[in-house]
Amino acid sequence: MDVLSEAITAMRSGRPESFLSTACAPWGLRFAARDGVAFHIVLRGSCWLLPGAGDAPVALGAGDVVLRPHGTEHGLADDPTTPLTDIVQQPDGQWALNGELNGTGATTRILCGAYRLKRTREHPLLSGLPDLIHLPANIGTHRELRAAVELLGRELERPGPGSDAILPSLLDTLLLYVMRACLTDQARTASSGWAAALADPAISTALHAIHNRPAHPWTVETLGAEARLSRAAFAQRFTTIVGQPPLAYLTWWRMTLAGHALTQSDTNLRTIARQCGYASEFTFVRAFTREYGTSPGRYRRTHRTPETADTS
Repeated sequence: MDVLSEAITAMRSGRPESFLSTACAPWGLRFAARDGVAFHIVLRGSCWLLPGAGDAPVALGAGDVVLRPHGTEHGLADDPTTPLTDIVQQPDGQWALNGELNGTGATTRILCGAYRLKRTREHPLLSGLPDLIHLPANIGTHRELRAAVELLGRELERPGPGSDAILPSLLDTLLLYVMRACLTDQARTASSGWAAALADPAISTALHAIHNRPAHPWTVETLGAEARLSRAAFAQRFTTIVGQPPLAYLTWWRMTLAGHALTQSDTNLRTIARQCGYASEFTFVRAFTREYGTSPGRYRRTHRTPETADTS
């Protein structure tokens, strides 16, 4: 898998949540802060995003996509002055309005939802994103994202056989396309950070080597050889762009994979240790305990996901 796909996969928890709504002005929705990534797509009509924290409202039109990578509280409304109604999540995971959106004015069709993430091991690729990503529906830009939005809109408007499986897959595809579009836009001006790292041929090659072969006994020299740079030049370039030395990132990623494996599978510690590049279980346990502040066994018992526990 590539770096972006693995970063998302390692942080994801459960299926994406979404709801489709037709709102007639006047209407306003308030979305509480949450551990996840919130998204909104305007399928028809127009509205305003209210970012909160004193930030100026953002006008949204049909086809616009908005992502709140850090789950910050925000609102949507037909007009910035319209009072907001709370959106609440019920115990079964379904979303519900704490009121009605049955006005008599202009109609807006919107898709709202969220991806659940484990913030305890947030990948720096995500933590470095701005609080608001707004991708307007400009003709000729991010065509793959536009195609995904169109497919998603059609499936929601006219569900058919297989929709229950198709929709989560399309929502996952949407997230990756939004992330790709954002990183592509950032890479045009960024000199450091993950957008710049993935756009830099040498650093991107080294990152993909780490992600494709985390168990390999990497050194700064061998990673530099992958990037076709000298040891010193590679170490300096990687640290400047990514924000941490190459072996520090390697260790962080190995431990992230280990934590994911412990909570998502029944794989034994010896196998996980080997998959993460540790020659012995003892060495792995010591490294894991130093990183997480608890043993792998205790971490598995306290962080195991309900989905995994139900099948074990």
